[in-house]
Amino acid sequence: MSRTFTMIKPNAVGNGHTGKILDMIAGAGFRICALKMVCMSRNDAERFYAVHKDRPFFRRLVTFMTSGPIVAAVVEKENAVEELRRIVGSTDPAKAEAGTIRKLFAESLTRNAIHASDSDENAREEWSHFFAPDEIMDAGYWLPCPAEEIDSK
Repeated sequence: MSRTFTMIKPNAVGNGHTGKILDMIAGAGFRICALKMVCMSRNDAERFYAVHKDRPFFRRLVTFMTSGPIVAAVVEKENAVEELRRIVGSTDPAKAEAGTIRKLFAESLTRNAIHASDSDENAREEWSHFFAPDEIMDAGYWLPCPAEEIDSK
């Protein structure tokens, strides 16, 4: 079992596609280990996309990613990185295969609905921007809270 990082981008969140996208991910056999909705600050977005800082689209990307809330998630499945990238589709929605998340929900190359890590190493680095280690659950072994904790709330 391996893990990867994904982020539903502001356009997909704003257009009400979060539930549909998460359902597609879960329907493909992924288990959600961590999930969080946040608004990225300009500093957050610049740090997250630092690898692209010298690219001509960097400013446009940062502006877009700070335009509304995102939903960050850590998901797990065998071959998680490859499997998630397969169902997400090509970065360019015009080139994405039918039925992929980007084909269904992306608006353009920049407003492409979802991010998916491209390697195990990058996934760990990327999810660390959003989640502390104790916020990532072991999705394979859900344990109920002790009854005394439930009863006392």
